[in-house]
Amino acid sequence: MSACTVDEKMTVKEVIADLKVAPSTFYRWRQLGKGPRAIKLPNGDVRIRRSEYERWLTEREDAA
Repeated sequence: MSACTVDEKMTVKEVIADLKVAPSTFYRWRQLGKGPRAIKLPNGDVRIRRSEYERWLTEREDAA
């Protein structure tokens, strides 16, 4: 995996499609501080670094 791929910025739509969860679930996790760390853009859009998403998933695996 290249460094470019690792730091790719994912949209919320891409994350929820990958996780197969409802948008409301993802936003509830964010509100509770249980979602992956995200970047809030000046226009209000949210992006998640792929590396952060993968780290967050691995952490969930350990907690399962």
